[in-house]
Formats: sequence, C-alpha cells, structure tokens
Amino acid sequence: MKPVLSVITIVYNNARDIERTLLSVLNQTYGAIEYIVVDGASNDGTLEIIKRYENRIAKFISEKDKGIYDAMNKGLALAKGDYVIFMNSGDEFYAKDTVAKVFATAPDADIYYGETEMVNDERESLGRRRHKAPDKFTWRSFKLGMSVSHQAIYIRRTLTEPYDPRYQLSADIDWIIRAAKKAKKIIKADGYVARYLVGGMSKAKHKQSLLERFDIMKRHYGLIPTVLNHVVITFNLGWYWLLNKRTND
Repeated sequence: MKPVLSVITIVYNNARDIERTLLSVLNQTYGAIEYIVVDGASNDGTLEIIKRYENRIAKFISEKDKGIYDAMNKGLALAKGDYVIFMNSGDEFYAKDTVAKVFATAPDADIYYGETEMVNDERESLGRRRHKAPDKFTWRSFKLGMSVSHQAIYIRRTLTEPYDPRYQLSADIDWIIRAAKKAKKIIKADGYVARYLVGGMSKAKHKQSLLERFDIMKRHYGLIPTVLNHVVITFNLGWYWLLNKRTND
C-alpha cells in the first residue's frame, strides 16, 4: 500500500506564484497525496486562484495568522498522511513524477531527501543550492548550514513536532533537526526533487535570520562548536561569492 504524503502549502498575498505551486502538486503522478493549503487571509487575488482548484484540495483554510510558522503549524495540525512536506507558494516539485520517484527509492524510510534547484523570479535556473545535499544525512548535517532545503525533505509525520514560535525566520532548521534526531532510516533520492524560488523573508531580514540560526545551532550542537563552525561557514560563503558573485542559499 502506498504511503500517503501530506503536502502543505502556505501562502499570503502571492497571486503571482500560487498557481504554479498548486499545479506542481496537483499534477503529480503519485496518487496518494493529501493536499492542504493554508492562506493567511489574502486580498490580492490569491484566494480567487486557489478557489479554481478547491475541489482538488483536501483541506483549505483562509484566516489571519501570527506569521509563517504559525501558518505552517496550522497545516501540520490538519495533516493525516504518513509523511509531510511543505511546498510553499512559489516553490515546486522538480517534475511531475518526483514524489513517485522519491518513494520508489527505498521502502519505509523515516526521512527522504534530495537536491534542490534554485530559480529566480523569471523561473530561470540558478543551478544547485550552494549547500550540496549530503550523501548521508543526520541531525548533525546542518552544523555548517542548511544542507537540505525545506522543500526537498519528506518526514514521517509521527516524528514531527510543531514549529518553535520563538523563531520567526529559521524555525524550519530547528524543526528538521528535531525530527532527524528521532529518525532511524534516512534515504537520499537521486537528483533534484524540488525547485526553490530565491528570496523570501529570510533574505529580507537577513540579520535576524542569521541570529536565529546561530541560536538554533548553539542549542543543538553546543556554543564552542557553533562558533568554530561559523568561521568555516563565513569562509565557505565568501569563497563561493568570489567564484560565483551570488550566494545561492
């Protein structure tokens, strides 16, 4: 029997990108998908676009929220699938058969993950993320940065907990680490599994995002290792920028 995947999309006032994300999920060849859409009471035409597809969406709510992770917690609370993944507005599965290929990689894993392609506002490819997905992923894999993106990780729902509301921009790092600590079997799928639209709140509020990331890593990995790791992170970022003139986070 196929595992059911709960795909959760959160959106607020993103009429430009929401349809692309909706179709990326709805056009998957994998049949066992529970699609959940959480809208933050959009008023820019987003709701009208979502309602065109409402009969193909398992659960849909539109109401004000307290921010990104509050909305994501609402989606998580609604999910009933065996696995969960967040595919937020602007992001896409890499291809129509991506979910099928991921689950065909190996049976009964606690976490599946893969590589992410970055795209710009014109949907032009910027190539792979600067952080390459590791061949072996564990909860320690984020010590030098978020090496697997949120859109490219499928987690057994029973391993997940709510996002920590103390973090406004980087709670996804903490959320994945906490789940990975409980995971026994973690499987990497071949190739790209997601497309990620660059930008977002963590770019707009970069300093706050970095402070949150440091605090999360300090809590999970310890203060001294985190300070030393950030020396390496800073060097790697600077070297990548010198070679490519962009960061591709």
